[in-house]
Amino acid sequence: MKNSIFLKKYVEQHPENKMGWYLLGKEYEKNGEEGKANYCFNQSSDVYEAFEHSRVPDDVWKEYQDRLFHQSRNRERRTYKIRLLLLTLMFLFLILAPLEAPGVTVASIPAEKQTLTNDTEKNQADNVTEVKVKDTASINIPTFTAQHRGSSQETARNLALLLDYSSALPIKMAVLGMERKDKWLIWKQNMPLTYTLDKMANAQIVFQSYDPMACDCTPPDATDLKASALEWVKKQEQLVALSGAIRFFVQENGRLPARLEELSQPFPNNVISGSTEVMEQYFDTIKARYTSSTTLAGNTVTLPNKEDSGSTTNDNTSSNVGDDVFFEQPLEIIVDKANHRLAVVSGNILLRNYEVGLGGGKTPEEDFVISEKVVNPNGSSNGEFGSRGMQLSTSNYAIHGTDEPNSIGLDESNGCIRMTQEDVEELFDLVPMGTKVSIVKGVLPDELLVPTERYKSRHRQDQTNPLKTYHWLN
Repeated sequence: MKNSIFLKKYVEQHPENKMGWYLLGKEYEKNGEEGKANYCFNQSSDVYEAFEHSRVPDDVWKEYQDRLFHQSRNRERRTYKIRLLLLTLMFLFLILAPLEAPGVTVASIPAEKQTLTNDTEKNQADNVTEVKVKDTASINIPTFTAQHRGSSQETARNLALLLDYSSALPIKMAVLGMERKDKWLIWKQNMPLTYTLDKMANAQIVFQSYDPMACDCTPPDATDLKASALEWVKKQEQLVALSGAIRFFVQENGRLPARLEELSQPFPNNVISGSTEVMEQYFDTIKARYTSSTTLAGNTVTLPNKEDSGSTTNDNTSSNVGDDVFFEQPLEIIVDKANHRLAVVSGNILLRNYEVGLGGGKTPEEDFVISEKVVNPNGSSNGEFGSRGMQLSTSNYAIHGTDEPNSIGLDESNGCIRMTQEDVEELFDLVPMGTKVSIVKGVLPDELLVPTERYKSRHRQDQTNPLKTYHWLN
């Protein structure tokens, strides 16, 4: 039975191989399936006549079958990843069709584009977050998203999910790949471009891989796409900061901010450290996400039209298609006492991972929120608290700079979290007031994650506090 399955697959891929048809016919004949056997013998034509009138030992037949098997297996290995991708898609959707070009087949598409037609019912894979879409018919520039850059099977599931929403896909979509470190998906400025989807005028969708390992090809030049991807990454960081700032403002004031300037007021109402052009452009858009379903009374703030995807076991936390905001969850800070790391995360996506100084047993393992953000605490940019300070709830602990940079990575503070000047100034700009801070052990990777080009907002308000002397447990 196993041989007949293999031979059937072989003749489907190589219908011109008469010996393959003959061997399949012999298998059917041995299994008592005379009708199928006769059909195969007819396809084998003169090979059947030649071998039926000769005496061929059984071991010769077995040797020939084995040789066919190994030849086919070697060809499959050379294009394993792309074949696996295509086969998975065939089973999921039955929608693959080869691009009409010389030498291109479904079984082997080394450097060509594969045309995909979405004409099946919705078939959503397990453990893949629902894709959220909006009307993007008028968009003619690349729209980006990011997914886990995992196995070929996972890529196939993600691609299949996108095709489920082909009518709402943008005209051109580019997908960036996030690596995995334990339970974290790694967000970087230079995430690789994995593939693009181009919607054609005839409603077909053209898939182009940019991963030479996956497609066994030399991908097209992606210089322009990579430059656009970098701008998209920067934009998403600004939007998730803005979204968290609006969330905190609503919790504190019971209403939505009327203007962006309400979020970037002087100390102590500096919810964000400053604004950016992207924030100004998208302020109304982000605010509208809260308008229809935000609970303005109490402490509950719910994003409209969003699934709760904060589980750290989900491989595809954010799979939004054509959505302005990529990140589903607000920014949070995690401090790992085991390896002296401070990370900025959104759900299971790791955006930053800094090295910090701690206080060993003096640093508590608790949850806090950033309750105060101050520039040049105690009136100095190079004092014991450095140029930035972020107080943790109502405690005497804070995240701040230091005038002892050699203490970074060590347990030399009295409980506070020390950072280098460059790191603390970026963190100060990136996370809004009210950001959750969790101090734990053994959850963050050792590898540092710091971008070449730091996040920076425009400081337009006075965020100093000359009326207070801070006595944090430095």
